[in-house]
Amino acid sequence: MCCRNCIFLIVSVFLICGCGVEYQLHKADDAYGIGEYAVASALYKKVYSSTPPDQKDKRAERAFMLAESYRHSNNYAKAMNAYQNAARYRYPDSIVYLRLADMQLRSGQYKLAQQSIGIYLDFDSSSVLAQNIRLSAEQSAVWKKNPTRFSVKKEAQFSSKRCDYSPQLAGNNSNMLYFTSTRDESTGKDLNGVSGMKSADIFVSELDEKGKWGKPHIVEGGLNSEWEEGSCSFTSDFSTMYFTQCLMDAQYPRKAQIMKSLRSDASWQSPEPIDGNAADSMYTFAHPAVSPDNKWLYFVSDMDGGYGGYDIWRIPLGGRLLAAENMGPLVNTEGNEMFPTFRQNGEMYFSSDGLPGMGGLDIFRASFSNDTVNDVSNLQSPVNSYADDFGMTFRGVGMSGFFSSNRNDARGHDNIYSFVLPEPVQNIVGWVYEKDGYELPDALVYIVGNDGTNQKVGVRTDGSFLFKVNPGYDYVLLGTHKGYLNYKQELESDSADADREYVLQFPLSSISKPVLIDNIFFDFGAATLRPESGKSLLELVRLLEDNPNVTIEIGAHTDYIGTDLYNETLSAKRAQSVVDFLVANGIEAARLTAKGYGESVPKTVTKKMTDFNKFLKIGDVLDEQFIKSLPEHQQDICNQLNRRTEFKVLRTTYGMY
Repeated sequence: MCCRNCIFLIVSVFLICGCGVEYQLHKADDAYGIGEYAVASALYKKVYSSTPPDQKDKRAERAFMLAESYRHSNNYAKAMNAYQNAARYRYPDSIVYLRLADMQLRSGQYKLAQQSIGIYLDFDSSSVLAQNIRLSAEQSAVWKKNPTRFSVKKEAQFSSKRCDYSPQLAGNNSNMLYFTSTRDESTGKDLNGVSGMKSADIFVSELDEKGKWGKPHIVEGGLNSEWEEGSCSFTSDFSTMYFTQCLMDAQYPRKAQIMKSLRSDASWQSPEPIDGNAADSMYTFAHPAVSPDNKWLYFVSDMDGGYGGYDIWRIPLGGRLLAAENMGPLVNTEGNEMFPTFRQNGEMYFSSDGLPGMGGLDIFRASFSNDTVNDVSNLQSPVNSYADDFGMTFRGVGMSGFFSSNRNDARGHDNIYSFVLPEPVQNIVGWVYEKDGYELPDALVYIVGNDGTNQKVGVRTDGSFLFKVNPGYDYVLLGTHKGYLNYKQELESDSADADREYVLQFPLSSISKPVLIDNIFFDFGAATLRPESGKSLLELVRLLEDNPNVTIEIGAHTDYIGTDLYNETLSAKRAQSVVDFLVANGIEAARLTAKGYGESVPKTVTKKMTDFNKFLKIGDVLDEQFIKSLPEHQQDICNQLNRRTEFKVLRTTYGMY
């Protein structure tokens, strides 16, 4: 029930006496008309309770006005119940269903909100506001189940028994937090007719050397008054404060105005209205926000030329309010857009109950291009909730700071919350191992990135390594080990603000023994490479490009089936087919030798081979005699192992001398 979204304020002391219902209704209407919503709701409640149930028309009208009073004083739960009563007694205007759906949305009752807004859309299917409420009810449950990476926490050190809202970081290194509060220490003595609490003042908390926030105290000097002050903003040099002031009068409404105070030494001077704006203006001017470049003053107003409700406008700093520029339809709606603030990078953050959201006021981000808004996005859960979320302020250039919300508060009071968006964690998880073998725990990985990275990383005992990368950069990684060819990998990290894990493999090829070339296929009895061999051979091309001083022999092998001459001839042709492929893909012919071995060099079983073929032992030689001693299905496996294409390193100094 705070006054942070008031149009105007007055103070009145009104005692509900035993006068007639009509007299009390007249007083309720008067209080409502001048914005004393707390007073009005107490009167309407008594009037409604005193109206007989059979007077349905009057019950409907009075329930609706009670609901409107609760809504204006941010008591959404009571407003929802009153709108339900108005609908039950058949309030004649379909707007009751629009208001009811809005309150249900603000209470997190998304299914009921969909039902109510469906009834309203039957009356007015063209209402953009109603369509947005329906969309909000549909998407809110999804957003709640799939929260963003923001972390949000209520900050008890700034809390009081009343309302605390609109935080604004200021000072050197954001070491001061200004905020608005209706706590008992506020200056005024009377209760505010809108909220039933004391009028708000601007308070400040300071960060000590140990990084702890001190006890909030009222801003001293001539800044605060018995009236309502709040929602402040500062020029970048911290020399000028702009804030909202709501004067009060017992006879007629006074609109909110924007005030300016200059800082002298460590205190703020008595404020003056900007642009000669008078409190009895026909328009509201509130929630000022200075752009980071000190070029613009943004604010909220209901002046003519807007899109409905309160809109966000701007003027050049020092300009005239009535010559303001409206921020346009990407930002403003027929609902209310309020509480603009800025991040140092120029993004504007504001709250709206007219754009699709999660209920109540949601916080939105607006980005600019050439001083024009080009994109608006909802911050979603957990920053936003079914309740009112608004007044975001940022600590330095990062995504952390404070905002205000009345979520999870049975009284509807605003509280200050902290938020932080953790930096996205993007890691490379790499594995360095011998091709056809196991991990190489003594390997080293060299990492170079266009973010300035130039590091050498050792691997763990299992051959793995972990390296954190920055989003949106390119990296080259080179896996190395003595006695093995280098293996290069390239990575372009994702620029999105999301956690990622990149898994990279570094199979190193031995310099001292033959290395199997996987997945090389020929038709039976033929030497022509089948198309599916291309992938593995292109990997070999890349390996040779990354190791330009290496010459290799391509060796092809067959099983024992067929004559020795046939097998030697066939294997020689197959080896030459591989060499021809490598030359066609840019490898110098002088670095390549083709050799056909036929069946003369049967495979010797390695430990890795026994992992997949349990019937074999390390050191077994797969010659004709050994294979024929095995069962037939095991013979087929061994013959397949013998039919292979390998390469072995001949020199590592090619082109060096």
